[in-house]
Amino acid sequence: MAIQLDTQYGRIDISDEAIAVIAGSAAMECYGLVGMASRKQFKDGIAELLGRENLARGVEVKLDNNRLAIYLYIIVSYGTKISEVAHNIQQKVKYVLNEVVGLEVAEVGIIVQGVRVSS
Repeated sequence: MAIQLDTQYGRIDISDEAIAVIAGSAAMECYGLVGMASRKQFKDGIAELLGRENLARGVEVKLDNNRLAIYLYIIVSYGTKISEVAHNIQQKVKYVLNEVVGLEVAEVGIIVQGVRVSS
């Protein structure tokens, strides 16, 4: 399912994958984030840390009744305040999607899959 934007020049279709990559890249710039976690897989109760090429696997994009919701599955750095890291990611993702793509994001949900010592 793609997001459709109608402009004065015509219609623009943006795939969920593109939105997920932009949201994941924006989140990776935030302090206290070790990386994105896979939405589905757990290995022995430990979240799989995704590389930069797989950022979209850690982001879920939902569109219901013209409301865009983004859910990010993350792994935070040990010793950081999880609520502050999550709040910073929410603000950054909303700002980037609004400025870069022109989308109004109704909700940015953060699901913390784990805590790791960052290297």
